[in-house]
Amino acid sequence: MIGDVVEWLADPANWSGEAGVLNRLLEHTLLTVVALLVAMVVGLPVAIWLGHRRKLGTLAVNISNIGRAIPIVALLSLLALGFLGSDDFGAFGRAGLATLVTLALFALPPIITNAYVAVSEVDDDLLEAARGMGMDERQVLRRVELPVAMPLIVSGVRLAVVQVWATATVAALVAGPGLGRIITHGYDSNRPAEVIAGSLIVAVIALALEGLMALLQRSLDPVPAGSR
Repeated sequence: MIGDVVEWLADPANWSGEAGVLNRLLEHTLLTVVALLVAMVVGLPVAIWLGHRRKLGTLAVNISNIGRAIPIVALLSLLALGFLGSDDFGAFGRAGLATLVTLALFALPPIITNAYVAVSEVDDDLLEAARGMGMDERQVLRRVELPVAMPLIVSGVRLAVVQVWATATVAALVAGPGLGRIITHGYDSNRPAEVIAGSLIVAVIALALEGLMALLQRSLDPVPAGSR
């Protein structure tokens, strides 16, 4: 079986064309990036401001966490068969809008939770000192809370990146684009090597993204690890 997987990966024909790995990789990347951007644009400002005000944050976190309890496949199916429909949505393919909304909702819980907790738990002494220096609330948020909270905020984005990348394969269940199409095609054509190869590509890239986001999180930490 390992030999069959290596042979499949080494075959140039599997990497080119509309159904090839490179094209599916571009589709998968587009889905992931846009869904994450939507989730960050929607979730980060709300969570950061609520964390700064230290009000209603628990409610916001609990509402966002409802998404964790909804099976992702069921949500995608409901949206694709419901009002969002399964029509093509530009470069996002069949049921593209339903897929984007599903992935964005899936990314919201870690983004909102980590951002709120990160900002709301900034040390009170730091805030008192900043206000004592004459900073207004916007300056306190921008110059004190955000720099201190940034590593934990990025950790939420980091979790969302890996989750959305791995979960974007569900687009194939509604004939959408992405690397999931390679996996489903392998199942449909009874080619285990293709299924394993497609899954391996998704997993390897997920690990690479995890490593890159970990480096980014470490670079944004205002307190060097050796001085803790």
